[in-house]
Amino acid sequence: MPFKYKANLTKHKYKMEDFGQGRDKDKDEVYTKAVKAGKRTYFMDVKEMKSGELYLTITESKRQFDESQSKFVFEKHKIFLYKEDFEKFVKALTQTIGFIETGEIPEEDKIEVSVKETTYPKAVSDVDLEFDNLGSNH
Repeated sequence: MPFKYKANLTKHKYKMEDFGQGRDKDKDEVYTKAVKAGKRTYFMDVKEMKSGELYLTITESKRQFDESQSKFVFEKHKIFLYKEDFEKFVKALTQTIGFIETGEIPEEDKIEVSVKETTYPKAVSDVDLEFDNLGSNH
């Protein structure tokens, strides 16, 4: 089932209270999947906002030894992914994995590159800049 986009993907108008701040942490977590990969563990958590909307957090957790504390600590990095972004995110991830596996650039990316080349035909190395005169009044 394809996902439909409801909002501008670069602007989300969510407030912190939408994410259940102050609520019991387990109540807003609907589903969790963990993937162990060497020293890293990836957690995919489905959470629910007060409004009932679901969203995904992806957390990378890596166990490292902290010499200053003389103990192991977990370094964590987290991204939030909203339902309206799923289709584009999955498409980009699939294309990126495909590039890694095959070394071939997806067709739509080849088109983007050729558009950029026609828009900006002059390379930076073709520009003659003299830095000695910068800041002078002549």
